[in-house]
Amino acid sequence: MDFTWYGNQTPLEGRNCGPLALIVPLLERMNLEEIINRHLPPDPQAEFPHGKVLSLLIAARLFSPVALSNVAAWAAESSAEFLWNMPHEKINDDRLGRSLDAFFTQRHSILATIALHVSREFRVPLRDVHYDPMHILLCGAYEEAVARETRYADGTIRTDDALSPAHITTGRATDDAPRGSLMIHAGVCTHVDRFGPLPFFGHTIDGNQNGRTAVGEQFALWQKYLPFTKVTMISDRGTFSAGHLRRLTDAGGQAICSAPWDEFQALFDGQRRTLKWKTASYLSIEQQRRRTAASELPQEHYELAEVPHELHDLESGRKISSRVIFVFSTADQKVVRRQRQKQIDKLRAGLEQIQKSVSAGRRGTDPESVQRRVGKLFGTKEAARYFHWELKPLTAGERKQLPKPERGCKCPAHRFSFSFEGALVTSDEQYDGYSVLVATVPKSQSSADDVFTRFKQQSYSEQVNSEFKGPLAVRPVFLHSPQRVEALVFLMMIALTLYYLLQRQYRQAVPARATQKERRTTTLTLMRAFANYTLLIHHTRLGNEVQTTQLTARQRQILQHLGFPTPAQILRRRLPRPPE
Repeated sequence: MDFTWYGNQTPLEGRNCGPLALIVPLLERMNLEEIINRHLPPDPQAEFPHGKVLSLLIAARLFSPVALSNVAAWAAESSAEFLWNMPHEKINDDRLGRSLDAFFTQRHSILATIALHVSREFRVPLRDVHYDPMHILLCGAYEEAVARETRYADGTIRTDDALSPAHITTGRATDDAPRGSLMIHAGVCTHVDRFGPLPFFGHTIDGNQNGRTAVGEQFALWQKYLPFTKVTMISDRGTFSAGHLRRLTDAGGQAICSAPWDEFQALFDGQRRTLKWKTASYLSIEQQRRRTAASELPQEHYELAEVPHELHDLESGRKISSRVIFVFSTADQKVVRRQRQKQIDKLRAGLEQIQKSVSAGRRGTDPESVQRRVGKLFGTKEAARYFHWELKPLTAGERKQLPKPERGCKCPAHRFSFSFEGALVTSDEQYDGYSVLVATVPKSQSSADDVFTRFKQQSYSEQVNSEFKGPLAVRPVFLHSPQRVEALVFLMMIALTLYYLLQRQYRQAVPARATQKERRTTTLTLMRAFANYTLLIHHTRLGNEVQTTQLTARQRQILQHLGFPTPAQILRRRLPRPPE
C-alpha cells in the first residue's frame, strides 16, 4: 500500500501549459511566423517581429480567448512567455495592436500564402470548396466605420490589400442578433473529406450585404490570390445567381448551389410528369444508424431527378448551361407538413379567441385594436395566407337582438368572422419535401447522385461557423478601430484552420482498426487531454529555470500520433542553455 504525506514547501511554481503542447508544434509546421514575417518586414525599432507577436495572439485565442489587454496575464499564467521567449511584461495591448495594424495591410496575401502552404504540407487539395457566410456581432461605437467601395469604376471587384475594412453596421435581425445589432459578415471556404472539414481561406463583408455579394467578392479574392487552382464552389441558396455561375464558368471553375424554389417551380411543373426519379445513395449518419441497428424509427431517404437547363445572366446577357437537380426528401416532407399544421392550429385558435372577444364586447375589440391583434397573430407566418378575416359593423336591429353584455363588457358593435382556404393548403402540399440544386459540373464528370452527396457536405461549413463563434469566441468583439476588427477576424480564420487541422492530422494517423470513436476524435478532446499539463518554474537570482513534467501515457500517445515534439524538446530549442 502506498502512503501519502505532506512534504516540505518547494520554491518551484507550477504553470498550466495545457494545450499549448499541441498548438506550438502545429504553428511551427504551418510555418506561420516565417510567412507573416515575410509579408511584414520588421520595424528596426521593434523588439519582436510581427510573426512572433501574432502567433502568440492566435495561441491565446485557441487556448483561452481573452481581451488584448489580458493577453499578458494569460502569457504569464500559461507559461506562453517562455514558449515564445517573450517576457509577459512586454506583451501589452499597444504591441498587439500595432501588429494587428500591420497584419491588416497584408491580410489577404498572408491568408492565401498560409492556405497554399497547408495544402502542400498536409496534402489537402483545394478543389471542392464549401462556402458559407456568417454574421459576427460587435460591441461599442465605431464612428470610423463607413461603407466601403468594393468595385472599381469598370464594375470589377476590388481585391487589393488597400481595400478598406468591412462596414460595421446594422444588419438583418436573426435569433442571436436582435434588431439594430452592429455586425459584419465573414465568409469561410472549407475543404471537406472523410477526415472532416478544414477551413483555409475567407474574407469579410459589410454588415448589411447579402450572400450574393459575399460569394462574388470571395471568388474575386480567390482569383486574385489563388489563381492557379480550378475550384468547384459549393454554397447555399442565399448565394445563388446566374452571375455566380457565369463567373465560375469563365474562370474554368464549377458551381454546385442550392437555389430558391420559386425560381424553378415553373420548370418543375412543366417537367414533372416526365421526370425520372432515382433514390440517392446519400444517407445522414442517423439514417445509417437506423438501418444498421434495425431501429423502429422511420427510415427516410432522398430521391433525385435532373433536367438540363439554360440560365439567363442579365448582367452579361449570356446564357449559362447548367443541370437542375430536383430533390425530394421524405423527412423534409413530414417536417414541412407538421410545421404547417402547427401554424394553422395556432392561427385558428388565435382567430377564434379574437372572435369570442369581439362577440362578447370586451375591451380591445374596436377596429384598430382588432387589426393590431390580427397583425401580431399573423406576423410573418406563411400559414397566414390560408386565412381571410373581416370585421363588419352590426346594424341597429342586430344589436337589439343581442343578449345583455357580461359585467365589464359592452354591447358589441361588430361581428368578426374568418375563413380557411383548404384548397390552397392542398395546392401547397404538392411541393412539400422538394428542393432544387443547380450545377455546372458536367454530367460526364459527376452523376446527379455524386453532385448531391458533395452538396450535403455543406453541413460541415455550418459546423465550422459554429466553432468560429463558439470555442474561438470571435464574438462579441470590441476593438478600437474597424481595421483592427478586420485584422482580428482574419487572424481567427488562421486559428480556425489550426483548430481543424489538429483533429485532421490525428484522424489520419489513427490506425484503421481503431474504434469509430477514436477515428472521429475532435480537437476539443485532444486539448482536454492536455488540460492539466504543467511546467515548473524555478526563480533564481540569475533568472527563471523552466522544467517540464512527465507526460501521461495518453498525452505521449497523442504526440506520437501527430508526430509532434514533446514540450521538453520544444523548450530545449527555444530557450537558451543555463549560464555556466
